[in-house]
Amino acid sequence: MKAREKQASFQFCVVGGGMNGLIAAIAAARHGARTALIQERPVFGGNASSEIRMHICGASADETKPNAEEGGILREILLNNKAVNRYFNFSAWDRVLFEASHEKNLTVFLNTTMHDAACENGRVKSVRCWQMTTETEWTISADIFADCTGNGTLAYFAGVPFRTGSEGKAEFNEPHAPAEPDDHRMGNTLLFKAVNRGEPVPFTPPKTARHFTEEQLRYRKHADLIGPQLEEKADALIESVDKKALALMTDSYCMDYGYWWIEVNGDKGDIIEQFEDIRDELFNCIYGVWDHIKNGGNHGAANYDLEWVGMLPGMRESRRMEGDYILNENDLLENRVFDDAVAYGGWAVDNHIEHGLFDFDKMPSEIYPFDGLYTIPYRSYLAKNTENLFITGRSLSASKLAMASTRVMGTCAVGGQAIGTAAALAIAGGTSIRGVDIHQLQQTLLKDDCYIPGFKNEDPADMALTAAVSADSEKEPAVNVINGISRSEGENSNCWKANGQHGSLTLKLAESKAVSEVRLVFDPNLSKSIKLTLSSVRAAEQVKSTPPELVRDYDVVLLKDGAEAARKQVRGNLQRLNIIPFDAVDCDAVRIETIATHGAPDAVIFEVRIY
Repeated sequence: MKAREKQASFQFCVVGGGMNGLIAAIAAARHGARTALIQERPVFGGNASSEIRMHICGASADETKPNAEEGGILREILLNNKAVNRYFNFSAWDRVLFEASHEKNLTVFLNTTMHDAACENGRVKSVRCWQMTTETEWTISADIFADCTGNGTLAYFAGVPFRTGSEGKAEFNEPHAPAEPDDHRMGNTLLFKAVNRGEPVPFTPPKTARHFTEEQLRYRKHADLIGPQLEEKADALIESVDKKALALMTDSYCMDYGYWWIEVNGDKGDIIEQFEDIRDELFNCIYGVWDHIKNGGNHGAANYDLEWVGMLPGMRESRRMEGDYILNENDLLENRVFDDAVAYGGWAVDNHIEHGLFDFDKMPSEIYPFDGLYTIPYRSYLAKNTENLFITGRSLSASKLAMASTRVMGTCAVGGQAIGTAAALAIAGGTSIRGVDIHQLQQTLLKDDCYIPGFKNEDPADMALTAAVSADSEKEPAVNVINGISRSEGENSNCWKANGQHGSLTLKLAESKAVSEVRLVFDPNLSKSIKLTLSSVRAAEQVKSTPPELVRDYDVVLLKDGAEAARKQVRGNLQRLNIIPFDAVDCDAVRIETIATHGAPDAVIFEVRIY
């Protein structure tokens, strides 16, 4: 007997269903491309999934950079989660991600592992996949492919050159690069969740658990009781410790959630080949650390009980594929704005140490914070020596030190939206991925509520840009809604703020025209995280449900000669980007009447677009 064999053809095929792959597929499908999403796991999210449970970090660097949280589809998903998942439940999160995949034009293949690719003259023609649950061998062909596997597996099969380890100082003159290239790589981690049962809970470790001493863990916070000592020890270890870096390293974990520093790198050149061995070692280490916490002295853990321990490690680093441009640390530190920028980041250069947990005499990561945000060029998403393959996620075309920032999932996610949108534009325009009009791509991303530092709305089809703007009250100027920037930047609010929840904002068009769509961008507070997390510290920093700043109820009114031509009522809004369709109504003005927020005293609108 043979396995079932089936074939399918699409315009765009995304391999890998982590946050970047899922969002790339959604973006392409929404822009009309017939899209396939191949995901080897039963759930979406990658390192953010219920199987691994790492929270999504991004450019805001754990709220240390104001107004830097990611927008676009990622913000939409996070807001949807916030509305239905008050208590950080990962099963509910699975549901939110699963529902997000239900898009017209998108076909999903779960439990499906790509194991081969057919390439010809620099083009990926098809991929072969095994769907375990249905015992089916799939051959999936497409015009354009995206490698969102994390390991760069598809690009590797396609013969794209790749890098591992660190570049030497001579190649990019990066300030924190080693003098010579090396094969150091960041390791894999298993996470756990513990709960306080209110009474003593004994713990018996597995027979294979490793044993750790307080001396060995002295630079790794592993109990609430020793927080102050950690900083003292860091000062002793590092002559002039960067306090901002130390804060990033220590303030996000506590007794009940851990520990990112339980990290194993393997002892061979290929961390992918060693994945199973590393998982086994992580199993021994995570239970060994917990044994030390419970049975190795007073760590304040007598009443704590392990509620969940992961068995699928999260990976930080494996291959970095080479693209048309290799992003490097200088680009990040200088906040470089590329002409072909399509995404952005701001996480610190967070380069974990060579031997992970077993480098007992070192802090677990070398962290180099920097002010501001950087952009990522489109060229870094284009796989070298191929005609139709995108690379994204942690296998993005970047140096080791640049990847130490771009690898975080928020940054990966906005890159996913960029390549998914680019794929759809290439298909619609009948061009190659290198033939995409970059200005059109940038403007499409901005229209879809993505943020690209240094760029603003210049869409000639947007009638709002030439409208006269007025409001019945304004704590922040009404005209800000057409300045092209849909979030606050520095001292510039870039929004209209009403005096109260009730407000009226009117845009008088340059001439009477048929209006088919009004787009509004509201305020969900992009300085505050709303990520799903295991950490009680991070959870306590968040609102429980929808951000209070978001406008909840409002009307959009189309006017002709002062009379109402059409009205749409929106009640119970949960999203930042709102798209209000009309049936091509002839009008000369658009009025937005805000009625209520989710709790904030004043209604805020960042952008109005009219089409």
